[in-house]
Amino acid sequence: MARFDLIIFDNDGVLVDSEPVANQVLASLLTEYGFPCTPEESIATFMGHSMAQVRTMVEARLGRAVPAELEARYFAQLFPAFERSLQPIPGIVDALRAIDQAVCVASSGTHERIRVTLGATGLWKRFEGRVFSAQDVARGKPAPDLFLHAAASLRADPRRCAVVEDSPAGVTAANAAGMTSFGFARLMSAEQLAHAAAVFSDMRRLPQLLQDPPAARSGP
Repeated sequence: MARFDLIIFDNDGVLVDSEPVANQVLASLLTEYGFPCTPEESIATFMGHSMAQVRTMVEARLGRAVPAELEARYFAQLFPAFERSLQPIPGIVDALRAIDQAVCVASSGTHERIRVTLGATGLWKRFEGRVFSAQDVARGKPAPDLFLHAAASLRADPRRCAVVEDSPAGVTAANAAGMTSFGFARLMSAEQLAHAAAVFSDMRRLPQLLQDPPAARSGP
């Protein structure tokens, strides 16, 4: 019997190649608001977090509030850029074809962002009806709430769930949920994702890894 009943995918950076575009937009806006930031620094600091968490982190460092328009301006710039140029992560389409288990998306992004990105890359129908957002739970990653919510909604035992993530926060959340985490080291280094049960950098390897998986890790 297969080790996993459900494969849970993060969206940005795992299914869709959105992180470079998103962090360029975010870094530019944060710099404008008095928080100097490069796209590379944005990836290192904020990748895997919701916009609500980004706001909290930035305001804590600045010691003051960020203008309320941040989120609206961010998405107003982001979605047109996605619709123009967004591509699937190399190898993900073939990997999904080779995976027999049920799949879903559990992302720190909003439902609108997930719908836009999966629609722009032709992946929406593969996940329609099995899409979960940080908007659905009280606590986003690195808390386990989102992954546990996805598993409960699809009636899957967390111990028989695999999570494919590309950020330390996402791997931490998967581990805390008692699931087996697979760290996709494309923008983050293997060392930054070393707390995953397995780390890989070529999405074409994923189906085989799921057939012969490592043991799940618990905790951070």
